[in-house]
Amino acid sequence: MAENSPEKKYIFDWKGAFALIGGMIVATSLVSLLNVISIFIFNVNLQYTDFYLVIANAAGFLGAIFAFDYFIARPQTGKNLNFNFSPTNAGTYLLIFPMMLGMMFIAEFITGQIPITGPFFGKYYEFFSRLMEQMTNDKATMIVLAVIMAPIFEEIVFRGIIQKGLINKGMNPATAIIISSVVFGLVHGNPWQFVGAVLLGCVLGLVYYKTKSLLLPVLLHAFNNLCSSILIFYGDTESFAEVLHISEWIVLGIGILLFTVFYYLFTRKYRVHYSEK
Repeated sequence: MAENSPEKKYIFDWKGAFALIGGMIVATSLVSLLNVISIFIFNVNLQYTDFYLVIANAAGFLGAIFAFDYFIARPQTGKNLNFNFSPTNAGTYLLIFPMMLGMMFIAEFITGQIPITGPFFGKYYEFFSRLMEQMTNDKATMIVLAVIMAPIFEEIVFRGIIQKGLINKGMNPATAIIISSVVFGLVHGNPWQFVGAVLLGCVLGLVYYKTKSLLLPVLLHAFNNLCSSILIFYGDTESFAEVLHISEWIVLGIGILLFTVFYYLFTRKYRVHYSEK
């Protein structure tokens, strides 16, 4: 490569989407095959064990990331995927966490307006609730899945690959952030998580775009999931309003105030410039 030639960047398009989906399907199918072998040879079904749940989740994401790296990123750039996980100064963290908390409050209010009863929503909500109950009741496993694995793998895929790849393709950053956030919401598979995932994804995408470091959206994602886990463990709900015994309108008001103030400070008053590594 010539000394002054621009560095090649990977892009995200339909081929990238196919690579991510295909890699996830192949990887999870291999893990499922291991479970079939376990059933026939040892007469043990691992499907609902905590160990299998963790392995299957990790395999799906790792398969997707590997497929994109091998079939898309390397042919386009001539090198492996490489993400910047650099930390930043303390002032940035003091701005982005209250901003994230504000959006979490806003998302809770909006999600609370989606019906959980009726001919369509009622049956869908019952199915979704049963599905969640089948996962695990073990707190340690939930922490590993929700607070450690999900933030790392999901931020690599949705912000590091999809959002960054769309921007590299020449898409307007705001549009790329929205698209990656909508896809992030859709993969959750239900309207209640969709709304929150889209709104929170926009904050995560904004922080990644501004700082160029995946570490910050990973930490914010982990913070959101940790709060949800704590609410579920000790309040049997994901609602701040129910646990704190306050009106959902108060939660909305606090959320709007927090988000507005710290969004302004983050985007206007506190300029953060880092080079992509």
